[in-house]
Amino acid sequence: MSLLYYLLLNICLFIIGTFGVLINRKNVLILLMAIELMLLSINLNFIIFSSYIDDLLGQIFALFILTVAAAESATGLAILVSYYRVRGSISLEYNQILKG
Repeated sequence: MSLLYYLLLNICLFIIGTFGVLINRKNVLILLMAIELMLLSINLNFIIFSSYIDDLLGQIFALFILTVAAAESATGLAILVSYYRVRGSISLEYNQILKG
């Protein structure tokens, strides 16, 4: 497969993640999954270009991004659990509550 097919796959994944963030404003879990999809698309892009130019730096950078994404997921889920304990629901219909 050529590089173009991989890049088209990355663009499609990133656009799906972007639409997931923009369209879905009420469900926090789907919002977190859309952000993760965008980060994984960027990681795949780094890995493909690293393989294409025979350099290991892109793969190492992708590992760092995966670490940050895991920390972001853990923090987001912790906030989500505490939000559920306080409100009894994870729906963000009343997102005025989240504003400081």
